[in-house]
Amino acid sequence: MALRSANITVMIQAAHKAARPLVRDFGEVENLQVSIKGPGDFVSAADRRAEQILRRELSRARPTFGFLLEESGVIPGEDREHRWVVDPLDGTTNFLHGLPHFAVSIALERRGELIAGVVYDPIKDELFCAEKGAGAYLNDRRLRVSGRSDLANCLIGTGIPVLNWPGREQGFAGQLERLAGEVAGIRRLGTASLDLAYVAAGRLDGFWEFGLKPWDVAAGIVLVREAGGLVGRLEGEGDLAAGTLVASNAVIHPRLVQLLRVNQ
Repeated sequence: MALRSANITVMIQAAHKAARPLVRDFGEVENLQVSIKGPGDFVSAADRRAEQILRRELSRARPTFGFLLEESGVIPGEDREHRWVVDPLDGTTNFLHGLPHFAVSIALERRGELIAGVVYDPIKDELFCAEKGAGAYLNDRRLRVSGRSDLANCLIGTGIPVLNWPGREQGFAGQLERLAGEVAGIRRLGTASLDLAYVAAGRLDGFWEFGLKPWDVAAGIVLVREAGGLVGRLEGEGDLAAGTLVASNAVIHPRLVQLLRVNQ
């Protein structure tokens, strides 16, 4: 990245510190698979520990900023204009199963606008970061969304609703069927922050998912926009509102949204 701002530097350092024990804990997950108790409690402890590290590091650098955290919820700060939006372990189910695809996600919001994002995949040592007006980067390489214009050549990411997840009632099966008939492939990788980072990097041409939480997507939204892509809610609400998030390069975005909106 060309010249990193003080805020981005703080975010990167915090992500690296939180990731170190996650990687160590991940190495233990496989051993826990064979125990009767299973790895669930262990993973939730790893999640909470990572969040504590992020809170400590970010608060030390910016003591007046507030937080929106996956585990702890909203923590107001003296500075009402700035807020960290944090997911200490995005891809918990992957982590739980020993699948090496998860990330630490940190975004910075100023007066309700997302202005910076960091998504760190510690297993692959891939650091995605972006700041409004300064571009998106993977480690030190500038990112651009893909240039594919024909959906038939496009690879699209999604999240599949499971168990009682409300997406089942939001027409997901129809969306999947319509897109499957038009695209080169559909992938479900299980970590939304990395799905969005992959759209920014051109690895995926698009992505959609219903029911994501603000901490799942805040950093990824900044990455996609700074890489030249489009991202928003199918329902037309704000960035962190409920609903279906859709991200892609600008060329296929209208058609992607059209296919996803049928029968909405």
